[in-house]
Amino acid sequence: MKLEHFALNVEDPVAMAAWYVEHLGMTIVRQMEQSPFMTFLADDSGRVMVEIYLNPADEVPAYREMNPLLVHLAFVSENPIADQDRLVAAGASLVSEQHLEDGSHLVMLRDPWGLALQLCKRGVPMLAEKERSSKV
Repeated sequence: MKLEHFALNVEDPVAMAAWYVEHLGMTIVRQMEQSPFMTFLADDSGRVMVEIYLNPADEVPAYREMNPLLVHLAFVSENPIADQDRLVAAGASLVSEQHLEDGSHLVMLRDPWGLALQLCKRGVPMLAEKERSSKV
């Protein structure tokens, strides 16, 4: 089985999709122009998708009030500080920055709608690590 997408009920999927395309390099794969404005966004690998929509049948989670460790979208970043500065200038807000013992550098932000975004520069790329260990 392969993961197709992860879905989030958000307050303004149209504006959020535009921001993710402009500032995070995502691509709109499919988008409804009427409610619930279902939008599928793909990363630049074309293998990972996030669906955002506004479904009034259930409440939009209070992302701004949630601990970022409860739910966040993590993006690979070659330069977390430069990306942090660029995203903050575009309306994101800084939550935290960590340097881990394995050499990883993690920056936690909130997008303009309060959803947590993590910028990850791993000391050892996790998927490459998995591929190596599965070949042993």
